[in-house]
Amino acid sequence: MQLTVKLFAYFRDNRFKQKQANYPEGTTVEDIIRSLGIKPDEVGVTMINSRHCELHQVPAEGDQLAIFPMIGGG
Repeated sequence: MQLTVKLFAYFRDNRFKQKQANYPEGTTVEDIIRSLGIKPDEVGVTMINSRHCELHQVPAEGDQLAIFPMIGGG
């Protein structure tokens, strides 16, 4: 399945801002995150088509996955 993956903040460092990529059917959001060399515990928010999603969800063909890191501050 082909997806558009968008990375935000420091996840873009030495990676990309946005790209289209192919993944096998049944690939979960967590599988995609791990394939990018990102540890799931560093992820703050994931969204499929601008809607919050869980790591176990499976995107569909043509979906857009956005991955945001944990944000600290105070």
